[in-house]
Amino acid sequence: MIRNYTNDCDIKCSLKSCNTFPTITDSERGEVFCGNCGTVLLEKISELTHENNRNNQEEFMKLTRTGPATSLTMHDRGLSTTIGINKDATGKALPSKTKYEFNRLRAWDQRSKSRSTFALSKAFTLMNAMKGKLVIPENIVEAAAHTYRKVVNAKITRGRTIASLVSASLYAACRENNIPRTLEDIAKAGNVEKSIISRDFRTIVKKLELNVTQYNTTSFISKISNDMKLKEKTKRDAFDILKRCEKENMTAGKHPVALAAASLRIACTINGEKVSQRKISMASGISDVTIRNRSALIRKMLKINI
Repeated sequence: MIRNYTNDCDIKCSLKSCNTFPTITDSERGEVFCGNCGTVLLEKISELTHENNRNNQEEFMKLTRTGPATSLTMHDRGLSTTIGINKDATGKALPSKTKYEFNRLRAWDQRSKSRSTFALSKAFTLMNAMKGKLVIPENIVEAAAHTYRKVVNAKITRGRTIASLVSASLYAACRENNIPRTLEDIAKAGNVEKSIISRDFRTIVKKLELNVTQYNTTSFISKISNDMKLKEKTKRDAFDILKRCEKENMTAGKHPVALAAASLRIACTINGEKVSQRKISMASGISDVTIRNRSALIRKMLKINI
């Protein structure tokens, strides 16, 4: 007898001789069967893929089977019901009586939502706005949304603003995936003070036990040089200078962005590329004094005469 299982169930054949054989999935027939005896273990598998890569809304409504993909960046994960415009399936306007009923249903649908739903909606709206300002990939925003949901479940939101927690979650996601975005960039995009984001970030890392590593300094060299449109030779020389600094154990305890900016400053001087220290400071967000001090230290330790 064929049994129906949930997707989370670990499906195995009941015969002992089949324990070492894998199961085979037939996506066309929607069945899972044993790789040894051929017994059908699961039938009527629900479709988990999404076909939302359509050119326009009309093609999507005609050809899609499963609807749009769910996302953690939406407060309801894209699963809630939305009462749309006052038109029927053929595009004709609804009668006045029916329109009044749907307006009442729409109003009660909004009123029935909990405060947590409104808070999540506000937080993810802000997160999507910051994504455009910071030019962050979609997978990083998904990771940040996942972190923020864990923050809400851990009840860390009391006494803290939504903007600061969203900014701290984005910074944590960037750190985990080595996306070069500094605290200054996050603070500017979220309109939150840097010290507040730093405080909330430390709290999130401690409470959620996140495994956050230090940034790779080379990623900041690429970011700064691309923003300033420097030559490829200058970028490669900056990489070499940074590698020599790592061999001399000069990077420990130093700000990674400051080291990247100083390496680029020295590489520009070596290659005769006329870039002022002020421009590098504005592109990296590091003060002129810090860049000057780090450049002097690198030249002294590596014995670079320029």
